[in-house]
Amino acid sequence: MNTAVSVPDATDTRRRIFAIVASASGNLVEWYDFYVYSFLALYFASEFFPEGDTTTQLLNAAAIFAAGFLMRPIGGWLFGRIADRVGRKRSMLISVTMMCAGSLVIAILPTYQTIGIFAPLLLLLMRLIQGLSVGGEYGTTATYMSEVALAGRRGFFGSFQYVTLIGGQLLAVLVLVVLQQFLDEAQLRAWGWRIPFAIGGVAAVIALYLRSSLHETSTAETRGREEAGSLAGLWRHHRRAFLIVLGYTAGGSLIFYTFTTYMQKYLVNTAGFGKEVASLTMTVVLLVYMLMQPIFGALSDRIGRRNSMLIWSSLSILTTVPLLSAIGRTSNAVNAFLLVTAALAIVSFYTSVSGIVKAEMFPAEVRALGVGFAYAIGNAVFGGTAEYAALWFKSVGEESWFFWYVTAMMVVAFVSALLMPDARRHGYLQGEGTVD
Repeated sequence: MNTAVSVPDATDTRRRIFAIVASASGNLVEWYDFYVYSFLALYFASEFFPEGDTTTQLLNAAAIFAAGFLMRPIGGWLFGRIADRVGRKRSMLISVTMMCAGSLVIAILPTYQTIGIFAPLLLLLMRLIQGLSVGGEYGTTATYMSEVALAGRRGFFGSFQYVTLIGGQLLAVLVLVVLQQFLDEAQLRAWGWRIPFAIGGVAAVIALYLRSSLHETSTAETRGREEAGSLAGLWRHHRRAFLIVLGYTAGGSLIFYTFTTYMQKYLVNTAGFGKEVASLTMTVVLLVYMLMQPIFGALSDRIGRRNSMLIWSSLSILTTVPLLSAIGRTSNAVNAFLLVTAALAIVSFYTSVSGIVKAEMFPAEVRALGVGFAYAIGNAVFGGTAEYAALWFKSVGEESWFFWYVTAMMVVAFVSALLMPDARRHGYLQGEGTVD
């Protein structure tokens, strides 16, 4: 039963920390598996889409990446319902199992030269399965970590969701950097790109084992309520919260993917960096970005989540166009590192509290559904299409229009942040703090 806990003992604290680590490990694997596709697209795009120039091949690969995102709303709804009605633990076990299966199949998938049109179709199917999985992963993990975190330090503990989310990206690009040291480009295109997918599938098995030992944070009482996991109940009683979360998720997802997954391609296609230099630069950037998250999460515990969101959105409105323009013009890897890191420092005001700021908006019986479904819609429509939109604007000769598109969405995020309540006085997580 959930009750207020003011001073947890040492055993309870260790239990919570283990729960954070175990749930976060699965989160890391899920996002590694999902991002490996994006970072390896530079090498396998021609294997599945042999026709056209490099930009056209990347557009085709990005379209499948975006298709995976379109499954996220379904995953957010399905796994949110499971988490609210059956349990957070069960939902997290199912999602990581599906991600594991998708990665292992991609690792052995025949190319276009072998099976023709079935190759990109099967690739699409696996990405849809992974999109469904990761669509449910975010909301359930954010809910679980927010419920298990220590009261008064939820911003700090909740930030580890994005530590592992970014860590998944970092691990994906790091594996690529290591492969680039041992394999030439021809080998990477022929078979080397399969190795990271195989690694992801095996790592998911380990995460599955760790998650099997987790304690459940929802209660039989909340799971048994009539509106538990109900989309109708969510919309009827928490519509305003849902729309606010959707608004700042749209802007947050777009700017996050712009300065992380798309940035590698932007450095290659626009700034003119070599693939190896771009990959190495983004590896260092992501490492620094990952380490920022607990700092900004702890800061939110002091200044409030709403203030963090307002700082992030207002600074992003002012700096997105200048930063993207400067990155596109630079030819120096150090300058590129500093510029991208500066952008992601601003984004950290959002990403460090991304899960907790959503979880505080909903009561326990619809929390996983509210967090996961709202996030999945905003993430699918705006985050998942970030690369495709950027590449499309570039293909028609108006790349700078993409910068203004991102800025416009940050205005939407700013308005949403203005409308959100102060969780320190009105958050639903107040008074919750134990693990069943």
